[in-house]
Amino acid sequence: MRITNLVLLGTCIAAAALAGCSSQQLYGAGQEWQRNECNRINDTQERQRCMASTRKSYDDYKRESDAAKGGK
Repeated sequence: MRITNLVLLGTCIAAAALAGCSSQQLYGAGQEWQRNECNRINDTQERQRCMASTRKSYDDYKRESDAAKGGK
């Protein structure tokens, strides 16, 4: 299953280069990959912490990213 997720992420990245996927679409694909990885965690609390880290919206991510880059 891990290889399948990496292939999916790689495919989206390749598609971004060829077809112009937006950074928002790439972010969404990355979040989905992370959720799949979280679901593999057996410990309930650790899985919940992992899933919580995937709930940030793209707008929030972009705002934080821009702030970290000095508002570029």
